Amino acid sequence: MNFVNRHFPDREVTDRVTPGPAVSRQHKWPLRYDSIEYVALCADIAIILFASVVSTLLHQAQDEQAAGDLSDALGLALVSAACLVCVLKTHGLYRPVELLVLRNQIRALCMAWTSLLLFIWAVYGFAIHPGSSQQAGPLFAVLGLCLLMAERWGVKALLGRGLSGRKFANTNIVLISDQPLSKNAGLSETLAMHGYCVKGRFSLPPMGFGLACRRRLTARVIDYIRSCQLDQVVVEAAPERWPELRALVADLRVLPFPIMFVPVGTTSELLRHPTRSLGSAVCVELQRGPLTPLDCAIKRMIDLIGAGLALAIFAPLLALAAVAIKLDSPGPIFFRQQRCGFNGRIFLIRKFRTMHVLEDGPVILQANRADRRVTRVGKWLRRTSFDELPQLLNVLDGSMSLVGPRPHALAHDGEFDKLVRKYALRRRVRPGLTGWAQVHGCRGPTPTTALVERRVEYDLWYVDNWSLRLDLAILIRTPLEVLRGRNAC
Repeated sequence: MNFVNRHFPDREVTDRVTPGPAVSRQHKWPLRYDSIEYVALCADIAIILFASVVSTLLHQAQDEQAAGDLSDALGLALVSAACLVCVLKTHGLYRPVELLVLRNQIRALCMAWTSLLLFIWAVYGFAIHPGSSQQAGPLFAVLGLCLLMAERWGVKALLGRGLSGRKFANTNIVLISDQPLSKNAGLSETLAMHGYCVKGRFSLPPMGFGLACRRRLTARVIDYIRSCQLDQVVVEAAPERWPELRALVADLRVLPFPIMFVPVGTTSELLRHPTRSLGSAVCVELQRGPLTPLDCAIKRMIDLIGAGLALAIFAPLLALAAVAIKLDSPGPIFFRQQRCGFNGRIFLIRKFRTMHVLEDGPVILQANRADRRVTRVGKWLRRTSFDELPQLLNVLDGSMSLVGPRPHALAHDGEFDKLVRKYALRRRVRPGLTGWAQVHGCRGPTPTTALVERRVEYDLWYVDNWSLRLDLAILIRTPLEVLRGRNAC
């Protein structure tokens, strides 16, 4: 919403900001920005109940059912809706800024909806009401999920349209600020976009203003607010002025309106981070781990299942490779070498031996295509990456994952750490049998700094953008990349 700003002199109280003629004719929605969260929550409940009724009626149209099935279905739908909105509300997924990120919404809906329905049906169908009919359940699950995803798409579209067109109903506020008008323009524009109409602006005196000055300011603010229709009071100031602001807010407690604080300055950057409870203290989360405990559990489960199935499937080929290595050249079947893993922990990686030497010291020469240290069988194993499959045992013991940044020898790790400034950030997740860098052709030796930086760039992107879908995509693309044979030696 556009406003015609009058000139505000540098004094304690300023003129009132009034909308221009064009703004008064603009159509507004009968919905405030701060009520979007509750509208989306209620819409989820209504959609789940609607999906339950429709799926039950469709099932009854195909097969005659007792009249009580509809009441049972509505009961299950209410439980499902309550559980779903509680989970999404707890994770803050009803906030308008989150509703604008459609990809995260769809992913959260799919995971929460599927897991909750499986749990609720298991408890209700097999423990509480063993004789209940579950035949309409799959239709309800599919229809409900489709309608919820369609609703999220519609909410995103309407929310974006409302913000860009400034369609939300006006929330009248009074702004008390210590910022000059030139710096205050950004906040006023943001407030107008979200439907906040600045009815009046008051300037805070410089730091250290006395009791008499504060009382005069408070009296003018209270007199002005009582003479107009208002919804909120917004105070914009530097957090360093908090002792003065606390006294000012205490004087304004006689007003029956909420008072909001907008911090400015360098200290305000700290308040942009999420807060957590640490016992009785409130702490600020400066850095979030790349994976939540739930993400770690899901990723570990996939690692165990995937590594176990792969070892069972490739067992005959692994045995043939072991025999070929033993017959081709003297030495052990497996090659073990120290690598740097999750959080900088050292572990022994397992590979099929492909060389005549077993290097594991402070100086290790990287292999190349014409390396005479490579055995005849080793050439085939390295070209097909089959020598890496024993690392499935590392996946089972937890030192590695199926997908993650590839670990390097300790000698190379220390060298790369000096060349690339953010190299150590790769260690925030477990190293992997394959990774985002490998499916983009970053395999084989890294003789130049540019190649190391390119690989690290891919690895850090993976760490910052991890998702279950990304892991599955990497696992699917890895065999195709092996067949292409890029940078393999």
